[in-house]
Amino acid sequence: MLPASHATGSPMPSNLFANIPSTDHLSFWADHGLDAQRVAKFLDLDKRDVAHLADVSPASVRWDQKIPQEVLNYLTEIAVICGLVAQFFDGDARKTQLWFQTRNPLLGNISPRDMVRYGRHEKLRKVVMEALTENGIPLPSAVDVTIREGTGGSKKKARTS
Repeated sequence: MLPASHATGSPMPSNLFANIPSTDHLSFWADHGLDAQRVAKFLDLDKRDVAHLADVSPASVRWDQKIPQEVLNYLTEIAVICGLVAQFFDGDARKTQLWFQTRNPLLGNISPRDMVRYGRHEKLRKVVMEALTENGIPLPSAVDVTIREGTGGSKKKARTS
């Protein structure tokens, strides 16, 4: 089997697509896209937490089609981190949630949830990615992605491998 290559013809790293979970174990994504409220509830984040982290007014945080883009972007990043952790726990949502709630000595004796609340989600993502790699978690062979265009939303499906 030949390695995947990009436009220059040189081999692409095998972990290029390992930054997203291979399966939606936590049911954060549905036909309509990310269920942002479900992500916030999973980590017990209230509207004030979300507003602070997305740098928007608490009054502007909503969960319908008019969700602020900053909130959607932030919670998408958090959902991906949660999904990667769930992948480690073989899709066990309860273990994943417990891991996020429990203080961890390798994270400075704070919980992953608090890292998210303190705006340290990028550091948490890097630590999670390193741990998955070190533990030999299999990389996804293919990922289906639904892309919504504009606010009206024609959908396109893409498959990467």
